[in-house]
Amino acid sequence: MAKPKIAKRELDSYTIKGTNKIVRPGECVLMRPSDSEKPPYVARVEKIEADSRNNIKVSVRWYYRPEESLGGRRPFHGVKELFLSDHYDVQSGHTIEGKCIVHSFKNYTKLENVGTEDYFCRFEYKASTGGFTPDRVAVYCKCEMPYNPDDLMVQCENCKDWFHPTCMNTTIEEAKKLEHFLCSDCLSDDNAKRSLNSLQVNLEAQVVSKRRKN
Repeated sequence: MAKPKIAKRELDSYTIKGTNKIVRPGECVLMRPSDSEKPPYVARVEKIEADSRNNIKVSVRWYYRPEESLGGRRPFHGVKELFLSDHYDVQSGHTIEGKCIVHSFKNYTKLENVGTEDYFCRFEYKASTGGFTPDRVAVYCKCEMPYNPDDLMVQCENCKDWFHPTCMNTTIEEAKKLEHFLCSDCLSDDNAKRSLNSLQVNLEAQVVSKRRKN
């Protein structure tokens, strides 16, 4: 004999147990992991439902941390970076520990202060294949790596590209003191132009000198 289906009703919000924080569909939450030594999982709430016994269930779409992906964490991944996965799940509302904000990459880089509840996402992640969308992003510096918002970079005044101080054979402390910066390529071009201008001035001076002698 088949078990009767328990009637469910969809809710507009849910108050996190033991707090006064209200969660609504579309917002991001921190969820308690089974291993207490691991950081909380991050998910986006898709739907909130309650059954006739008032048990709360939340349908979520998981965010993955870089180390949880097939490729693992890479140097350009930020400490607070997450990937929006195609992994959906249903969890008890009681596993929600708190709320968080997953910013777009652009908005995250504009934050004056990054709080513990702030994360960012610039990739969607297909858990079954390990693929990313987009599969390409802009790269910078001589190392040709995507931008990591946790790393200091300096902009060349000439070519407008961004560079890691270490890739330019300088320290972060020295880079912070710079008022003007030219990358090695632009510096070489600048020196070449100065040498050429100096050569032209010297040639003109020689021509004038010869005319005076004649």
